[in-house]
Formats: sequence, structure tokens, C-alpha cells
Amino acid sequence: MTDFEGVVPTLGAALTARGYDTLTPVQEAVIASELADRDLLVSAQTGSGKTVAFGIALGPTLLGEAERFSYAATPVALVVAPTRELALQVKRELEWLYSGAGASVASCVGGMDMRMERRALERGAHIVVGTPGRLRDHIARNSLDMSDLRAAVLDEADEMLDMGFRDDLEFILGAAPEIRRTLMFSATVPRSIASLATRYQRHAVRVTTKAEREQHVDIEYRAMNVAPSDRENAIINVLRYFNPTNALVFCSTRAAVNRMMSRFTNRGFAVVALSGELSQNERSHALQALRDGRAQVCIATDVAARGLDLPNLELVIHADIPKNPESLLHRSGRTGRAGRKGVCALIVPHNERRRTERLLDRAKITADWGRPPSVEEIQQRDRLRLLENPQLVEPITDDEMAFVAEILERHNPEQIAAAFLRAHASGQSAPEELIDPDVRAPKKNRREDFTDGVWFSISVGRNDNAEPRWLLPMLCRVGQISGQDIGSIKIQSDETSFEVASGVADKFLESVGPDMKLEKNVSLTRLDGPPAVAQRGDRRDGGESRGPRKPYEKKPYEKKPYAKKPYEKKPYAKPAKDRVKQSDAPRPQWAEEKPVGKPTDDRVKRDAAPRAPAPGRSPAPASKSGPKPKQAKPYVKKERPAEVSQAEFGFDASAKGPERPRKPKRKPDAASVTSAPGRGAEKRKKYKGKSNAPKRPSGPAKKLELADKPGKKPAYQYDQQTTTGRRKDGKTEEGGFAVLKRKKPRAKKR
Repeated sequence: MTDFEGVVPTLGAALTARGYDTLTPVQEAVIASELADRDLLVSAQTGSGKTVAFGIALGPTLLGEAERFSYAATPVALVVAPTRELALQVKRELEWLYSGAGASVASCVGGMDMRMERRALERGAHIVVGTPGRLRDHIARNSLDMSDLRAAVLDEADEMLDMGFRDDLEFILGAAPEIRRTLMFSATVPRSIASLATRYQRHAVRVTTKAEREQHVDIEYRAMNVAPSDRENAIINVLRYFNPTNALVFCSTRAAVNRMMSRFTNRGFAVVALSGELSQNERSHALQALRDGRAQVCIATDVAARGLDLPNLELVIHADIPKNPESLLHRSGRTGRAGRKGVCALIVPHNERRRTERLLDRAKITADWGRPPSVEEIQQRDRLRLLENPQLVEPITDDEMAFVAEILERHNPEQIAAAFLRAHASGQSAPEELIDPDVRAPKKNRREDFTDGVWFSISVGRNDNAEPRWLLPMLCRVGQISGQDIGSIKIQSDETSFEVASGVADKFLESVGPDMKLEKNVSLTRLDGPPAVAQRGDRRDGGESRGPRKPYEKKPYEKKPYAKKPYEKKPYAKPAKDRVKQSDAPRPQWAEEKPVGKPTDDRVKRDAAPRAPAPGRSPAPASKSGPKPKQAKPYVKKERPAEVSQAEFGFDASAKGPERPRKPKRKPDAASVTSAPGRGAEKRKKYKGKSNAPKRPSGPAKKLELADKPGKKPAYQYDQQTTTGRRKDGKTEEGGFAVLKRKKPRAKKR
């Protein structure tokens, strides 16, 4: 039994049973005596054993002096992981590590049945492992009690912040007790992680191993130059050359994952996919197929870049170049774990080489640049692998000896060896012919004259909205040529013709391929010479002739003189206090005069200066006696037309003005007057209620009448003997009653 110093004996026994002889550098660093019960911020390489490291670091905090756990109604430790796969992997690691201590480990991850997780928590769990979103749901539903929590671990904390789990992490740590031990583990420690540690840790100690500052020695990095259209073919050749037990191909989008999965399945590879659109059950089945050997290649997005641990993963391929050094390190760290060797291949198009070089420099990684494996190299590797097949050197058993002798009697050894070679090659995909990317070709500063260019035609034209702005990039991308190698482009109604330099015409055809397809619906045709394109004066593709195009003449630039007007300062005239408000200038005759109010005797009268005539009119002759005063017109009373009698009722309704007679009022006739009151000739009286109703008293008399009702005490005193009334003010008046003060009610006895 190996004695691990600083490790709880129960956990040390589990490590020995697992086959551990020595601890990794990060595992030895976290169990140092000076770091006991301290908050830690640990950064180490991927695959360096961080899960076992925080497992043995939590041993003294959770167990203390005891060797086994007692029953716990609430958890004492919490581990938060960014992805479901990493959370389930951490659960498996902690189960065998704390199996001797009798610990119960529960998981709370998205995609699983929440009711089963709630039952597991109700039965009692010592350690809970989960993802941020699901843990927050359990805390909000009061199914996860964190009142007795002693330690919290954030695994891959930087990835959780990048995925947008900051609010969930703050909610979880805010619900935990303030007195606890907090451990943060990550491959990199950016500024966001340092700020989070300052907020939720108490005097944390930064732990950095020496290997974390150096390049991962167990991973071999290779950068391969390819043409942009040969990316998938290059990946196929890399898989055929290395022939790994398990390989992981990283793409940037889900669409790229689906396209590449269908392509590799058709080529005979056993492929599974990992992306965010899959359910947890589908993802678990995919990972299990890789572990069991039923699948060889896994095509995934960055969702699988964190914490995915496949024991036989030998190759990682970057189909799309990562955007930052952290993603590159986490992707590549899926291989070369626990002392095993691995290869990381970067498929680099020639237009992304400079960006890839800067990315490797920032990540402090030295990669070997080269070309993807060719067909000859793959065939040579297959032969060498076949000759080293261990089945060729294994001894022949007695059961096989009789059948081997029968085969040798019927067939010669050469035929048997050829059949064995064919059987070995039948289950593998054929390698692909790759295009020379020619990344070192010098750039041309100007377009050369195409005196002997080669003409091609494509099956899109003006009717298909063909434009040079998308035709030229398509030709350069598919044909692996530059824009300087393409001459004139002539777009017609149904097709487009273009000229390619004679030196790159063969390369252009080789890049397009034998199917002569630029895209799905764009086909290519080689022409014998320049196409016969209709001129502007003789249009062959229909339309009206517009005549020859006039040459463009650029007019010389003429500089026009510019004269700046001098600034003229206008004098400022201060108005005098005794200045007459009314202007003395002659007023135009057509100007409107607004009334300013009723003139008074002491107001200055308007000047009687002659008015200026209106434009186009001759001035009126001036009077010798001066302007005449304005006279008011006399009032003339208009005479109304004679009234039209009842007999002469026919009047002209179309007449207008004073000539139109008015309609006479109809006078009531004596025969039409009824005997009803208020009708006919009698004057209608105002209605005052029912005529036969008695007159009801009002005012004080009404109050007295109401007060004299039987069974009710009078509210007012009434003097019936006197005929003279007396008011409150002492004056007397005729009325037969006197209104006195109201009696005060007696106070009730308590």
C-alpha cells in the first residue's frame, strides 16, 4: 500500500486501489500543509488531474478526524461544473474516491428528470455535483438546502463565465453560508476569474504549477496548410494516416457539424456528433459509443471542449481555427491526458495562416508546419501498420491448424497474402487527392494584359442577377486563383464568359474538378476562343439598339476665382426718447390700416401726408382744399315686402334677397280652439303640480307640522294663543307662531 503524505487514509486507500503510484504536480500542491482550510485559486493544464486534486483537498474539511461519513440530511460539499458531461464525469471520479468513506454523491444537471434528483436529495447526499442552471432551480424550489455547506468548488470557472453563468454563480454562492471553504480550478485564470475570486473568497492563495507555464509536453502540435475547398478532404487524410482509436473534430457551428457528419458517414467512418441541439440522452449515448469502441470519430462544437475525458482519445483536429488561445488550449487538452500521448492537428487555409501564427504565439505553443498527408504517405503507413499487426506473429492454435493446412492446399501463399491485404483495405476509406495551396506565390500588383488567355463560360447570366461582385470571389475561391489572374468578364442574358491567364488555366481546371461544377447550380464550360458577344449597336440577345457607346472624356478641373465680400459694419442708431412713433414717410394707398384703439383729444393725430399710388394706377388728382374728411354713410331702413295673406300662400321659394317673401305665421281659428285648459286661445300656465292637491307648508311651518306628529316630541315651541309671531331677533310679525331655539337633548347617564 502506497502511503500518500497529507492525504486522508481512506482516500489514500482508494488511490492505491485505483492504481496511483505517485501524484501529479497539481495534486501535490493542493495538499500542502500550509494550504489546509484555505481558499484556493488553482490553475493547471488540462488532463493534469484537477478533479482528483480538489477531491483529496476537500478530505480534511469534510471528514476531519473521522474515517467515514455519518448520515447527512443536507449536503456538506457542492461542486459546480459548466457542462453536463463534465458534471457526470466529476460525479464518477468522486464516487470511487470517496467510496471507502461511505459518501453519497448526487448529481443535478440539466436534461435529467428533476423529480429523481429531488428524491436523491431528500434521501440525503453528502456531495452534490451539478450545472449552474439546474442548481439554481433546486435552490429556488427549496429542494436543495445549503445551510450546512462546508466547501464549494467551481470547476472550469472561466468557461462558466464565458458561457454566461455569472448570475447563476453569484446566486449559488450568495445562498451558501459565509463561513465556508471555496476552491476555484481552471486551466487559465483571466481577469474575470480574479475579480470573482476577490469577491467570493477570503484571502485566497494562488496555486500555479511549473508545468502550467510550459507547453504541454504530451501533445504534439501540427499545423497543416490546405486550400479552402480541401478542408474536409484534408481531415479525411489525417484520420486515415493516424488511424486513431478515438478522434475528436471541432467545428464552429452546428451546421458544420451536421454537414461533416453526413460526409464522413458516407466515407465509411463510424461517426457520432455532440452539439447543443442534442438531448442529454443522445449525448450520453454518443460518449458511451466512443468509450465502447463502437464509434471512432466524434464531431463536436465547443460544448465538448471542457472536461470531456475519453481514455483512448489520441487525435484532436481543429476543422475551424479557434478564436482565442483559451479555446485552443481547452480543445487540445482533450488528448494527452494522464500521461498518455496525443496529436493536435490544425487545418489552416492559406488565407488564415497569419492569424493562426499569432494565435499560437499568444498561446505559447510551438507547432510543426507542413502539408496534410498525401495518398502515397497514407498507403505507406497502411503497409507498415499491416506488417506490424500482432495477429501475424501470434502462434497458431490446434483448432486453427487443420483449416490452415486446407487453405494452403487449395491456394498458394501469394494469393492468401493478397486476399488478406484486400480484406484489410476494404474496411477503410480511400485517401483524397489534395490541391497544392501554393501559399508562397508572390502577389501581383497589377493585372497583366491577357493576349493569350483561356476563355470559360458559366451557366448564370443577367437573368440570374449575375454580378461581378459575387462572381469574382466565387471564381477565386473555387479555382484557387487570385483576382489578378482573371481578365474581362462579359455577362450576357443566360451565361457569363470570363478570361483566365494561360499560366493558371490548368490549375483552375484541376481545382474545379472533373464534374466542372463551381457550385450546386453553376456549371463550367471551356470555350475555344473569345465569345461572340452582341455589340451595343447590334444586340443579339434581344432589346432595342442604343447605338455605340461614347468614349468617356474627363473634363479638366477649372479653379474658379472666389471673391470674398468685405464685411460692412452698419452704424447703430439709438432711438431718441421724443421720437415720433408714426413714420413720416408716405404710406402706400393699398396698405391695410389696423385699428389702434379709440382716438382721444390729446393723442397726436395722424399726419395727412398724401399716400403713394398703388402700382399700375395713376395718382388721383389732388384737391385744392386738401384731403376730404371721411363721412359716414346715412342709415337707410330697408322696407320689408307686404305680408302675404293665408289665402295667398303660394310664394316663390327660389327667390333670394329682399324680394323673397317671408312665410306668414298661421293664426289660430276660433273653431280649432278646444275646451281643454291651457289649449287654444287661453294662455298656457306654468305647471305647478296637481291642481286638486292641498297646499303643503314650507319653511318653519313644515318643520312645525312634522314636529307635531303623534308619538314624537316637538322640536320647536309653538304659541297658539298669540296671533303675533316673534322671531329670534326679537321683532314681531304676523303669523300666528313663534320660532324659538331648539331644545338641547338631555345627557345620558353613564
